[in-house]
Amino acid sequence: MTASISVLTENEDSTDRWYVYIIENRMGQFYTGVTTNPGRRLRQHSGELKGGARALKGKGPLQFRLVLNVADRSGALKIEYAIKQLSKRQKQALIKEDLRALATHQVNIVTPQFC
Repeated sequence: MTASISVLTENEDSTDRWYVYIIENRMGQFYTGVTTNPGRRLRQHSGELKGGARALKGKGPLQFRLVLNVADRSGALKIEYAIKQLSKRQKQALIKEDLRALATHQVNIVTPQFC
């Protein structure tokens, strides 16, 4: 289920590529979000660029645990919501590529390209 994609530069966004991601902080907590540019978003969350989530401030280092390429924004938001409803144990299973929870959505796992 992997796709070959090119990584966008930090100033370049493409609204035809949407990503849902799970980041893990140093305390083992998960943060789920949606973006058009995972590399830039991780830099924002890490404090290198403006715009990171307050929930991640001072909790680095941060690491992508899962990055999914989704067809459109609507699908990405639905998947983000579904992931946020999962328990930590379910998210860990999802990270281990147990994608049964996402079976109804068209997604590609692209995590290795961002780790």
